[in-house]
Amino acid sequence: MDIKNITKYLSEYNGDNITFMEVCGTHTAAISENGIPSILSSKIKLISGPGCPVCVTVASYIDKLCELSLQPDTCVVTFGDMIRVPGTELALQDTKSMGGDVRMVYSPFEIIDIAKKEEEKTFIFAAVGFETTTPIYAVLLEKIISEKIGNIKFLTALKTMPAAIETLCESGEKIDGFIAPGHVSVITGAYIFKPLAEKYRLPFVVSGFRGEELLASIYALTKLKGKGQVLNLYKSAVTDSGNKTAKKTVNKYFEVCGAAWRGLGYINNSGMALKKEYEKYDAGSRNLTEDRAKNKGCICGKVITGLKSPNECRLFGKICTPENPQGACMVSNEGSCFHYYINNRKS
Repeated sequence: MDIKNITKYLSEYNGDNITFMEVCGTHTAAISENGIPSILSSKIKLISGPGCPVCVTVASYIDKLCELSLQPDTCVVTFGDMIRVPGTELALQDTKSMGGDVRMVYSPFEIIDIAKKEEEKTFIFAAVGFETTTPIYAVLLEKIISEKIGNIKFLTALKTMPAAIETLCESGEKIDGFIAPGHVSVITGAYIFKPLAEKYRLPFVVSGFRGEELLASIYALTKLKGKGQVLNLYKSAVTDSGNKTAKKTVNKYFEVCGAAWRGLGYINNSGMALKKEYEKYDAGSRNLTEDRAKNKGCICGKVITGLKSPNECRLFGKICTPENPQGACMVSNEGSCFHYYINNRKS
């Protein structure tokens, strides 16, 4: 079916009420930017899941980064959005104004040249992400080891998708299918979701990121409702088994561990941590599990799990804006609140 007919079908759909969840921050952005909810029948509801790595990172991790940035001869290196994410009390931008050493980079590999120039300092990279970015940190660590650089460490908050999605499936929340994460699937392969699809009799459609691709994926989900199948509609980048080289490199340096997720709590086997033999490169990543919102009115945890939409938060668009974020979902350019706000999304 061509895109014109797919759009017509989705706009006129009059079957049972159905709810689909996307679990990729880039999909969240693309859905909002393309105005896809406004195209769909009122019978089809899209909700955002835990697909933004910055958003699902718990407050105790941010607190640890803030603490490290204020230590003598210590520098925290991170991407721009992490600087503004509030912890329990402070964000990294606050500790920077207090004299802490916080530096923004565009690529993790920039830390190598910085560390070589300032050997008297310890540099901590804030390594946050899913299966997509973990291979990058594995390659970075390999380079650090090969070049014998002794003043770089990682504070990791690296998570994996399947266990988190299973937690959502077990929660009893009404979800009729998943738009599976495209970038993650490039690494893991589409069939990583097959056991979940079969166990819960839910369809998973791996999607690309253009508006037409997302509409085709939503159409496929309506046709597969109630069927435990995985359909790969992003074959230009995703295979069934994934990137074996990337997975091998990750497994060399990292091991599966439990991880804390904002909104979902602590989930066994949902994270990756440096193996014991590489512990000297770790800055205290394990046991960072506590999550408390700086503003008690923030409902980021419920937004991340699809229980609430950003518009249902009493802070949204009033106290909480991209210029004055009260929670991580308004900070990150993959966050639901951010995209509801800048795209004036209503549903």
